Amino acid sequence: MTLLMERQMQYVEIYIQLLGDEEGTLRPTQAIPLANGIYRILATPNYDPEDEIWEFLPDSLVRCEKRNYRGRDYLLAVEKVG
Repeated sequence: MTLLMERQMQYVEIYIQLLGDEEGTLRPTQAIPLANGIYRILATPNYDPEDEIWEFLPDSLVRCEKRNYRGRDYLLAVEKVG
């Protein structure tokens, strides 16, 4: 995918589980929707793999499921694909 194509894509917010965190923290980040619930994860501007361990790394293809927390819908990355 070229840089121009990426800039023309619409991004959506998805959430990634942080590993090693006892509280079950989710990290919001941007992703590129592909098809059938599959997304390409983009890193946050301050992403630091030394600071946080994401369940799925940036640039991974993941399947997301719609979840609800306190009346708010969100997309959660649940499975790596491809």
